[in-house]
Parts: sequence; structure tokens; C-alpha cells
Amino acid sequence: MNKDSNNQNPISTEPYKGVRDFYPEDMTVQNYIFDIWRKSAKKFGYEEYSASILEPAELYRAKSGEEIVNEQTYTFTDRGDREVTLRPEMTPTLARMISAKRKSLTFPIRWFSMPNLFRYEQPQRGRVREHFQFNADIFGIASTDAEIEIISLANETVLSYGLKPKDFEILINSRKLMDFITRDVLSLDSDKSHKLSKLIDRKNKLPADVFEMGIKEIIGDKADAFLTLLNSQNFEEFTNSLQKTSGEQDGIREIKEVIKGLEDLGITNVRFDQTLMRGFDYYTGVVFEVFDTDPKNRRALFGGGRYDDLLAIFDGEKIPAVGFGSGDVTARDIMEIRDLLPKNSKSADVYICPTDIPYKPFANDLAQIVRNSGFSASVDYTTKKIGDKIKYADKKNIPLVIVVGENEKNSGKFSIKKLSSGESVETDADNLVKILREIIK
Repeated sequence: MNKDSNNQNPISTEPYKGVRDFYPEDMTVQNYIFDIWRKSAKKFGYEEYSASILEPAELYRAKSGEEIVNEQTYTFTDRGDREVTLRPEMTPTLARMISAKRKSLTFPIRWFSMPNLFRYEQPQRGRVREHFQFNADIFGIASTDAEIEIISLANETVLSYGLKPKDFEILINSRKLMDFITRDVLSLDSDKSHKLSKLIDRKNKLPADVFEMGIKEIIGDKADAFLTLLNSQNFEEFTNSLQKTSGEQDGIREIKEVIKGLEDLGITNVRFDQTLMRGFDYYTGVVFEVFDTDPKNRRALFGGGRYDDLLAIFDGEKIPAVGFGSGDVTARDIMEIRDLLPKNSKSADVYICPTDIPYKPFANDLAQIVRNSGFSASVDYTTKKIGDKIKYADKKNIPLVIVVGENEKNSGKFSIKKLSSGESVETDADNLVKILREIIK
């Protein structure tokens, strides 16, 4: 027996766990962040691209890693019996796009995007199940000039948030160097090497004794020597403990070149961190993170690195590539902590209030003049008292109000009231735009 629809439990107004609703005040902040991302990328000559949120699941299994697909993605079978994933990251999609038109594209390629991404993980501060991410990538440059440029772009973006260089640091390491140590120095097979890299990546999230026990389980009798190496206090101490073989020297050289190149650009808040691994399997060289130094928000703001082999999964050909990703949630957090978010955004430049129904056409005419001049205008069509209409404009942070009634309609003259000061400027339709340009600067 069907229940009466009126007796059914009402549908919850809460969003799905881990995702967000964006009310207008939230969109103001979101668009502010997007604007910083877009301006920063374009300063460096990057072009914007986009793609669908749906991808074949095999794309992520191939290079992001089985753990990402099996434990952290929204993966399902569609009606055509195809396994599909809501993208958890953008780099594999970008690699697919570049490979699809490789022969017609002109290299080097500098592209950026601001996609929404999905991860099935436990929501917490700074981490949700759906977020937007700033991605920037450069293809076709094999030298460390690419790393220096992409890290410079990340640095520029964080400065554009309003942070100072002392507010964050840029951590750098090399997967090439660390992979050489685990495979060639420690003689680990690919499975153990992979487990070790994942464990190192989680070092700062684990108790010291748990971490050390994990290292010993993977490495065995070489664990103590490796832990000593891993606990080195700086780059010099770390490198002095290594053998002077070509495999290690390549990674060391690249780290030195990147740090020197950034210093030459005036970016001096760079620090070597041998525990930085980055979670994705596709990184092949230098990896980096931009890290907030505020005790209330110590976390990565940007992360990326070199991934020269990723495009080979499509047609066997490699293309040098370096890129990064940075989420909108962390961007909002760091600006909120430092009181850098925009406030009191206006919904329009001018609020036009007819005193009665017969004066609405005149109000609409003035609104069109305002809009055609490049400013924004909103007309109050309610029957509220004029005082209430002005209060509404003030609440919406609309700076200017025009009231039109019988006198204004008959004379063609009206006043523009500045709500911040209470001052009024009298004008007419012919001079309205001129006055607005003087007031709104």
C-alpha cells in the first residue's frame, strides 16, 4: 500500500556528504579565486582548456595507480557496460588530449584548466569529495627550465592570494633520485619500491615508531642506514651520504638546478625535503609542494612535478612534461585565515526604485541606459515602502540608489544617492552615464 505523499518523510535539504553548495556569497569568493588562477596563468602565457568529468576507468588504473581507482574514486558501470570514473585528477585527461592531437599541436605547450574533481575520501578540513583545482602544465621542454617556470607560476599565484614569501615555503625532491636509491642502492623489487615510496609519502602523518617499523618490514637490515639518510637535516647532509654514481647524480643535479634557477628569479623560500614523494605513480623527476607555514593551516597548497612517461601509455611515445595542481578549498582556507578574502561584494552598481506601478517603465528605461554603458543595474518591482527598498539595496551592498516617482517622470530629473555617505547628485537621463563614471571609479 502506498503511503500518502503528504505523510512521507521530507527530502533532506543537506547536500551529498563531502560536496558543497555555492550560495551567491560563496560564488563571490569562488570567482575571486578563479580570477587569480586565470590571471596568474595568463601572465605566463598559458592557454585555457577543459574536458568532460567522465573518463574510462582504465585511464586512471594505467598511471594514477590501483589504489586511487579502487579506494578513492567514484567508479561505476554505465548502461553500455563500460567502466567509467568521475575524474579524480586532471593530468591523465590532459595527457590523453595531448596524445590525441600530438601531430597537429605546436610544442612547447602551455595549458591550464580549472576543473572540478571527485575523490571518495573522508571529508575533513581542507579536503572534500568534490573540489575545483587549478592545473597548469608545460609539454615539450626536457630541461629543468620547465620546473623552474611551473614553480614560478605557483609562487606567483600564492603571492596573488596576498601571502608574503615568509608565509609559505616551496619543498622540492626528485623521484628520479629516490627511485634510484630504492631500486639500485637498496635492491628492492618494483613492488617493495612502490610500498616504500607510499610509506615515505605518509611519514609526517604517522607516529615515528610506526613509520620506522614499516621501513624495517620493507627494507630489512638496511633500514637503519636508510632511516639515517631519510632523517638528514639538509640537502648537503643528504647528498654527502650518497654514493657518487651517475644515477644519483642526475637527480641531485636537477634539484640543484631548480633551486638555483628559482633563486636567480628572487624566489628564495625553497627547501629540499627528501620525504616529499607525491602520491601519484607517474612522476619521473623533480617533484615539489608549496607549503603553508601558518601553524593553523600547515598543509600543501600546490603540488606537482615532472611526468615524462605518462603520454607513452597511449601510443608509446614520450613527451617531456611538468605540471601542478592546487585546490580551491586550500586556497580559500589560507586566505580566510589571513583575512584576505573579498568582503561586501555588490550585486549591482545601481538600484532603481519606482515609487509605484506607473513609474516602472521609466525605471526600466534608466536601467537599460545604465546597463548599455557597461554598469549594472537592478530594478525593484516590489510594493515595499521606499525606505525598505533602500534598506534592501544597502543589505545587498549596492552603492547607489535612484528613486523615481511622479516628479522624476514628469521632469526627467532624478537624484543618485550614495548610500555610504548619504550624499545625492541630481542629473537626468542624458547625463546619467557621465555622472556614474565620475562616481564609480
